[in-house]
Amino acid sequence: MPLIRRKKPAETEKNSEPESESESNIQNEESKEENVKTTKKKKNGKAKLKKNKWSCVDSCCWFIGYVCTVWWVILLLYNAMPASLPQFVTEKITGPMPDPPGVKLKKEGLKAKHPVVFVPGIVTGGLELWEGHQCADGLFRKRLWGGTFGEVYKRPLCWVEHMSLDNETGLDPPGIRVRPVTGLVAADYFLPGYFVWAILIANLARIGYEEKNMYMAAYDWRISFQNTEVRDQTLSRIKSSVELMVATSGEKAVIIPHSMGVLYFLHFMKWVEEPAPMGGGGGSDWCSKHIKAVMNIGGPFLGVPKAVSGLFSAEAKDIAVARAIAPGFLDNDLFRFQTLQHVMKMSRTWDSTMSMIPKGGDTIWGDLDWSPEEGFVPNKRRQKENDTQSARQSATGNLDSQNKSGKYGRFISFGKDVAEAHSSEIERIDFRDAIKGYNFANSTCRDAWTEYHDMGIEGIRAVAEHKVYTTGSILDLLEFVAPKMMARGSTHFSYGIADNLDDPKYKHYKHWSNPLETRLPNAPDMEIFSMYGVGIPTERAYVYKLSPLAECYIPFQIDTSASSEDEDSCLKDGVYTVDGDETVPVLSAGFMCAKGWRGKTRFNPSGIRTYNREYDHSPPSNLLEGRGTQSGAHVDIMGNFALIEDVVRVAAGATGEDLGGDQVYSDIFEWSEKINLQL
Repeated sequence: MPLIRRKKPAETEKNSEPESESESNIQNEESKEENVKTTKKKKNGKAKLKKNKWSCVDSCCWFIGYVCTVWWVILLLYNAMPASLPQFVTEKITGPMPDPPGVKLKKEGLKAKHPVVFVPGIVTGGLELWEGHQCADGLFRKRLWGGTFGEVYKRPLCWVEHMSLDNETGLDPPGIRVRPVTGLVAADYFLPGYFVWAILIANLARIGYEEKNMYMAAYDWRISFQNTEVRDQTLSRIKSSVELMVATSGEKAVIIPHSMGVLYFLHFMKWVEEPAPMGGGGGSDWCSKHIKAVMNIGGPFLGVPKAVSGLFSAEAKDIAVARAIAPGFLDNDLFRFQTLQHVMKMSRTWDSTMSMIPKGGDTIWGDLDWSPEEGFVPNKRRQKENDTQSARQSATGNLDSQNKSGKYGRFISFGKDVAEAHSSEIERIDFRDAIKGYNFANSTCRDAWTEYHDMGIEGIRAVAEHKVYTTGSILDLLEFVAPKMMARGSTHFSYGIADNLDDPKYKHYKHWSNPLETRLPNAPDMEIFSMYGVGIPTERAYVYKLSPLAECYIPFQIDTSASSEDEDSCLKDGVYTVDGDETVPVLSAGFMCAKGWRGKTRFNPSGIRTYNREYDHSPPSNLLEGRGTQSGAHVDIMGNFALIEDVVRVAAGATGEDLGGDQVYSDIFEWSEKINLQL
């Protein structure tokens, strides 16, 4: 039995050998198959990864497609719905809406009387192509600016090339002619559905106005004011159009400039008086004979801080915040299109942008330790009544609020600590004598050339080590970082305060758009209104830092990390804000009519009556109200019912006194009194 028992296992071992071999072969085959499957899975996985890899180009294309689709769907739905539906829904939510000003005033019996001239501001007027390079084939008389902006994303570099001006002359580059669109359509809408002048035009039409007594003084807002006459004879066209309307109607004209158009018309009023060839030859009484009133809307009489940040680093508050949310996106070399660099390259050829550099120096805007707006607290702005009692009460300052407000006189500070420090604690190194050098990285920046490439690392560092700049040193800064641009600008614009207006040098046209270096016309019966929005935080000063990509990219940018924890502070995202219309500070929009021209002064020798009309900002209560009928924002105010009513009443024959005189909610009179200006 033991033997038998021993044999059985032996037999099983013998029999199991082939079985084990076959099993091992099967296992080997199975493992090979599994390896093949695994290899195939890995290959398929890699292929899927390659297919699913997402690039910046994909993101950009999808984003543009999404925005365009949503925009056109909303526009389609808006046009498809009954015209009365938005008003019906809004009235159900907020109650009955007031009649538009034109309807209301027509019921009161008002009719068209004085011819009206509209003077659009920067960027709001359409521009079309008359001659271009090969890349612009098929765009003859198509809008390059305004409308749908289709060419921006279809052929961006070609668009930049045609929107830019010659860097030496400030006029057309060889082989390119871009000209302003003419007629009321030039600036009625900026984009489809985005009105500029359309609402005002429609309300004027309600009381009988039409194109024969309304004129849009369209001009190429990119070039200097005097060059609009040299190239296009625009100033002569405005003069002849006003003369024709006055002659046919028998009434003086009401002029309504907006934004930069305010400065443009200041230039015109001086040009039309001066003898040819520099002027229009109308004589010293032309304005008195042809103009009833000038109703300036959102006028940057003394410039805007936004112009400085735009020329210095091609950004403002909104762009700086976008840069912080998506670091590097605006600096990407997307389709060979470096966004901010090309924006800077293009905008620095536009001489008109230099017209809005702040004027008046430290006397107007303040110095390292003083500014007219000191003590302003954004969240505690008090609405004031239009009487002397409230003005006196508002003049009593709050010491605590002065500590919370910023040092607005410091237009640019490198670092939050520098922006807040006392002037005696700031050690500065003069940048003017710094040695510039060629930046070797310029060759990697392709065609997005800016003048920063000629500064070199030492020049860039010298600018930052100066640490803080007031209005008095801003011009020196811009001349250092952009000498070609400022060389052109200095022949067309001036930014000081005249000591003696009888000095013959002030007869040169570069002084005509600066209200501190020229006189108003001899027209004692004329009226000047300054109409602007208040109640919106508006850029006043900036905290900067050096960009980490200073060798190739724009070397300076707003430091969005610089914010104050105090809710009453005016510093947020690297920007100090004051009261204004989101673009123009109250000081710039209101000072001349509040003090500089008030009564008989050396700037207003004939005593033209001036009025400050402020419109307190009230945002729309719901989306169906669109941009609102009580907005004080820089462009949206063109749809403000109260402002439109004031304009229509004056066009129909009312005076400033009929409107109630001044209407003020801000501290403009108090701030104006702090400015020590010889009048």
